Amino acid sequence: MPIDPPPSAQSAPPSAQAPGLNPAERLLNLVIALVNTNAAMTKQQVRTAVAGYADAPSDEAFERMFERDKDMLRALGIPVVTVGTGGHTDELGYRIDQDAYALPSIDLTPAELGVLSLAAQFWQDKTLQTDINRAMVKLRAAGAGDPSADALAGLAPSVRAVGDAYGPLMEAIEARRAVTFSYRAAYNGAVLTRHVEPWRIAARDGGWYLMCFDRDRQAPRVFRMSRIESRVRITGPAGAYDIPDFETDVMLGKAHGEIRQAVVAVRPERAGALRARAKPVPDGEREAYSERLPDLSDASAGGRAGDQAGWDILEVPYRSLSGMASEAAGYGAALVVLEPEAVRAETLRRLTAAAALGFGTGAQAGAPRG
Repeated sequence: MPIDPPPSAQSAPPSAQAPGLNPAERLLNLVIALVNTNAAMTKQQVRTAVAGYADAPSDEAFERMFERDKDMLRALGIPVVTVGTGGHTDELGYRIDQDAYALPSIDLTPAELGVLSLAAQFWQDKTLQTDINRAMVKLRAAGAGDPSADALAGLAPSVRAVGDAYGPLMEAIEARRAVTFSYRAAYNGAVLTRHVEPWRIAARDGGWYLMCFDRDRQAPRVFRMSRIESRVRITGPAGAYDIPDFETDVMLGKAHGEIRQAVVAVRPERAGALRARAKPVPDGEREAYSERLPDLSDASAGGRAGDQAGWDILEVPYRSLSGMASEAAGYGAALVVLEPEAVRAETLRRLTAAAALGFGTGAQAGAPRG
């Protein structure tokens, strides 16, 4: 039989009562207790055994606390069920339905695990790497096995590390607070201070971008986060602005320019990341490029004198000329840019500069003729 607390405790106003356990901690304790009970727990057992409920100053206060917590757990999707305790009493008990609460066993194929492993490589950043590694260890421990090498052959993520700016910017977006930072412009390399209202962060074309409202220019802007030169400083009060509805792809597309097509020749089984977004040139159009294909007379390139057939001709979408040229140059002699002329010239300029520094790709079998 429950013992009523002293009258002084019953009549004490809320401000005079002893502070109880943090509500979140009390909810967690309740979940742990109801998950691990053999059958069910009565209200009295909850009050005496679960930390946080003994702080209730009266029976009525406990009833309100317990009912509120049950409703909160159910609203969070945790199935608290009411059952009879049996015997000669009509007292009710409570437990969490294990079948409805527990996650099903994770059963990933090697290829599926491989895709997750590939996706995890997008987050090679010190702020997230520890959590990502732990998650992958747990997935492998679930029995999915090793990633399938065949399924992922030639694939590699091309998004660079997000950097130190990510954390402060996400914090500012959540609180809707303005930020300031030093930014190096792409067109002239000048470093200027920016004052912006951050809206969203997205990864596109191998990099991370901040979409925001530029207070200095009084217009929406997109900034590449790798060009942020200083620490991001959060300024001003929370809730200082509203984030408008907008299409991420549309805003990034306006910042990057229209999508254009480059035609490239690629050696078989090379440039897997580029192939993932490219499409073959139709056979009927291949002849138009045949005279511009290199003569693979260099044995180190895998060909013989007069061999010009061992190339795949692909169309590759791109937005940035410099970005496309940088990617193409990275494949060295395994890739030849056929058109447009601007991309081909910029690619050759980069290869020539690299060769002059002593980091060339060897004989330039990929250099177009004519």
